[in-house]
Amino acid sequence: MYVIAHLSDPHLGPIPEARISELLGKRFFGMMNWIGARRRNFGASTLTPLIADLLAQAPDHICVTGDLVNVSLPAEFDTGATFLASLGTPHKVSVVPGNHDAYVRSALAYHLERWAPFLAGDDTHPNTPVDVDSFPYVRRRGQVAVVGVSTAIPTAVFLASGQVGRSQRNRLSDLLDRLKAEGLFRVVMIHHPPVGERAFHRDLRDAAQVRAVLARAGVELVLHGHDHRSSLGQIPAADGPIPVVGVPSASAGPDDDRGAGGYCLYRISGEPGAWNCEMERRGYRRGQSAVESLTRQMLVGSAAPQ
Repeated sequence: MYVIAHLSDPHLGPIPEARISELLGKRFFGMMNWIGARRRNFGASTLTPLIADLLAQAPDHICVTGDLVNVSLPAEFDTGATFLASLGTPHKVSVVPGNHDAYVRSALAYHLERWAPFLAGDDTHPNTPVDVDSFPYVRRRGQVAVVGVSTAIPTAVFLASGQVGRSQRNRLSDLLDRLKAEGLFRVVMIHHPPVGERAFHRDLRDAAQVRAVLARAGVELVLHGHDHRSSLGQIPAADGPIPVVGVPSASAGPDDDRGAGGYCLYRISGEPGAWNCEMERRGYRRGQSAVESLTRQMLVGSAAPQ
């Protein structure tokens, strides 16, 4: 059995001090959002016990699906790197960026530079810089392949949308075919969800095209963040529906309107054509201060929903 833990959207605070020139434009509105709401509802008092509980489960691998930072100030990416290292070594921890990790165009390269050990594929040469063309990346871990897809693009004020793009979709399609031929359980990490309905300013712009790639390849599991909610969707595919799982913000307080902080565990076993995957949701119940097991269900296997 191979166990993956999945968390997302920690929005690590506090926001560091910045020059006035750094806070012009979109960052200014992001700061106001932090001061007005997020600072009160997101924080270490929630995140620290949650991470302690996650590490106590001793997962084999940890997947982080983006939005580690808030307004993409340079120092926030150092905080993000420290957070990732606190979860484990780069061999054990994989991350993909979210829209806040590419909040403004001038910060687009920061996550690529400072989180490189955690988002470089197994085949990436140590001296090769990670760039946007490095996605999707793949990490083979036993019978499991973790595939990281980037939806992080700079957007205008009040926009939080994402896009995979044609070139990355083509690379993803080819990669998923190779991994299927290797007989691996393919776990796709992506920040923006490829299923469900949401306002245009928060959507995945090429969601339909991404769904088509995933459906044709018939991947085993898709993990995402962005919505700050627990969710379970499906993508119809020839070999059966593909489960698409969202988790709440790992830093959200027990009374957060979109859902208290939480994460998921996925217990993967079996073999090609006969995979099993059980999901356990762990986190806070509304209004409660303790992290606990919330639900368990089969996602893949004979008892999985069809």
